[in-house]
Amino acid sequence: MITPRRSPAPALRSSAERRRGDREKASSTPDPEEYVELVLSVVEEIPRGRVTSYGAIAGVVGGGPRQVGAVMSRHGGPVPWWRVVRADGSLPPSHEENARPHYLDEGTPLRPSGAVDMAAAFWEPEPPDLPVPREV
Repeated sequence: MITPRRSPAPALRSSAERRRGDREKASSTPDPEEYVELVLSVVEEIPRGRVTSYGAIAGVVGGGPRQVGAVMSRHGGPVPWWRVVRADGSLPPSHEENARPHYLDEGTPLRPSGAVDMAAAFWEPEPPDLPVPREV
């Protein structure tokens, strides 16, 4: 019987390999202010009558849906926040009443339940233009 070979566990990597990996992660992760700007810039690109999900935004800017949600809850007031919904087309209950007039005004496709019809309204975000890093 042949057993599959496994790659070494992360704990078995040398300390130099761990440090190099940490540096690579740190250099590719934007600082918190840059992350907020990235999220908000994607939200500003969502066309009228269309929506995208927290996860779709996270897919192009990094992080996860909860991180995007945290940015939106703290900083999303000035952007069209109603165009960012859960993957099932729903909004948190506290937002539904305020978002509905926007959906009706923009002609956003809705399901009979009141949730956004994701199949008809989904907009796929593209990665935002990132500033060219300066060499140190």
